[in-house]
Amino acid sequence: MLRRLADLPILVILLALAGLAMLLPAAHATVLDDDRLARIFAQSAGLVLTGALMLALATAGQRTTVLQGYLAGLAAAYLALPVVFALPFVLALRDTTFANAWFEMVSCFTTTGATLYDSPDRLAPSLHLWRALVGWLGGFYTLAVAGAILPAMNLGGYEVITGRTPGRGNAGLSQITRTADPAERLARQAVTLFPPYAGITILLWIVLLLTGEDGLVALSHAMSTLSTSGISPGVDFEEVRAGFLGELAVFAFLCLALSRRFLPGPAILGRSPRIVDDPELRLAAVILAVVSTVLVLRHLYSVDIASGIPGVSEALRAWWGALFTALSFLTTTGFESSEWDVARDWLGTGSPGLVLAALAVIGGGVATTAGGVRLLRILALFRLGQRELEQVIFPSSVGGGGSDARRLRGEGAYAAWVFFMLFATSIGVVTAALTLAGVEFEPALVFGLSALTLTGPLAEVAGGVPFDWAALGLPAKAILAMAMIVGRLEILAVLALLSPALWRR
Repeated sequence: MLRRLADLPILVILLALAGLAMLLPAAHATVLDDDRLARIFAQSAGLVLTGALMLALATAGQRTTVLQGYLAGLAAAYLALPVVFALPFVLALRDTTFANAWFEMVSCFTTTGATLYDSPDRLAPSLHLWRALVGWLGGFYTLAVAGAILPAMNLGGYEVITGRTPGRGNAGLSQITRTADPAERLARQAVTLFPPYAGITILLWIVLLLTGEDGLVALSHAMSTLSTSGISPGVDFEEVRAGFLGELAVFAFLCLALSRRFLPGPAILGRSPRIVDDPELRLAAVILAVVSTVLVLRHLYSVDIASGIPGVSEALRAWWGALFTALSFLTTTGFESSEWDVARDWLGTGSPGLVLAALAVIGGGVATTAGGVRLLRILALFRLGQRELEQVIFPSSVGGGGSDARRLRGEGAYAAWVFFMLFATSIGVVTAALTLAGVEFEPALVFGLSALTLTGPLAEVAGGVPFDWAALGLPAKAILAMAMIVGRLEILAVLALLSPALWRR
């Protein structure tokens, strides 16, 4: 039975899993006595499962074993699955359009978290649960692909470590007499990853419940934290009842998006027994310490220190608000601390949107659910710059650190620079496309950054005024939806899919 399932195209399997996922909000609506919504989700699940069964019968035995073809199927999921996910939205909301529902599901599945339905009473609780669940499944899908398929093709940041051409397979992937099958690797990675992914989510949910949070809000925020989607069920994160302890728990679990070392699967830079030796975590710690301290230190001289405890207490609150929000945007989640208002008041200049946008561009760890350029690529560029400065002072010096360190600041830094330039070019292209669609330059730039970095809440804080996703026209929404998919796949994977030379291999 399992062997027959493995012979099916990946998209058919994903469609069946999407249908099964609809049963959870159907059960939730049943518990809340919302019979209409429960019926919509149940009927949608039946329709999707029936369609998946028919496709399975029609495509049995047509699974590809070529990495490029398999990558194409995985990429197609970001176009096809949101259509399926949008079905309950269209049936449940009579005042919405299919285009808006599809955009919402693209945003959720790519873990961007941008929403067109920000009114607290617009969506029923089960629809909020569906949004969070789609984002959570999108995070799991990203982690599974990042651990099974992208390493074999030197994509997703692995090209920085190997130094090989992005999009081409690695040597040493054969298993005795045959090349490792992509479906086998993906299935093995999914089975290995799902228990800890689900277990950590449930653990955070329980912790948030113990801090006094509402059940649906706690579950949604737990799912959004693990998937870094930043989806909140009709209430802003800074307004929840969990308080400081809830934020502390979310802060701890957001750190999982800074390095792959916390999850099972292939290691990026090796698994040192000491966490402090992880270069991505060390770089993230430096960035967070510098950003949070600078945001607060600027105002220290104007605080009434003579008042004693109140001044110190306010300083600590401002520092925590800056630290939590900085980590949230570094991991491209987009949650704001309840103390963030205190930090902004201390600055006296409103929201430092440029700082938060820069953090989102940097992004989290390689092969995690975070978006952006990623910490490992920034680290490679930093090591290269460090080495170049050493050679300016000591021209005859020899760089040490072993072969891995030399490859990181050599071929790895070159690959990182290429990606960074492509990412910057993508920002320009998306911004230009949005201006042609009638969007003014500043909101076009902010929306483009939010979409490509997968940080939907960035649009509310990066500009001089909050920008509303719902105010965009249909062409702009289509452009941004494509930008979210490109940001999730990364531009190197898109180029690999479009390269005829790779398809001929």
